[in-house]
Amino acid sequence: MAGKKNIEIVNKKATFEFYFLQTFEAGISLTGTEVKSIRLGNANLKDAYCSFKDGELYVKSLFISEYKFGNIFNHESRRDRKLLLRKSELNKLDKKVKEKGLTIIPYRIFLTDRGFIKIEIALAQGKKAYDKRVSIKEKDLQRDLDRHKK
Repeated sequence: MAGKKNIEIVNKKATFEFYFLQTFEAGISLTGTEVKSIRLGNANLKDAYCSFKDGELYVKSLFISEYKFGNIFNHESRRDRKLLLRKSELNKLDKKVKEKGLTIIPYRIFLTDRGFIKIEIALAQGKKAYDKRVSIKEKDLQRDLDRHKK
């Protein structure tokens, strides 16, 4: 397919707020207008999080704006969407979240080579305030080094 655009929507705030312990690539159950809207880049992962419901993993509060040309068949912008993972991965995530107080956050949405929309989720642990100060300090140092290189 000529002119195929590479879509990648990233939650930049997540790396500042959390330590990523493990990442998973999951499929996501979407309707037609949601797919079209994501291909246009109209999604936001800022407030999204994942939770279990009846043994299945759902992403909640993921914002996908309504498709401009969708009529009465348009989707709800912040509905719960089911994530498609293997049963062993679901069991592993469920145990870790219940035992250690970890959380699952969506990190990025991307388009595969075959044209499927996937979501990368991360098993994460929240950072403390002093950890965030260290992250800011490292970012500032890197910015200064890049300035001196120019």
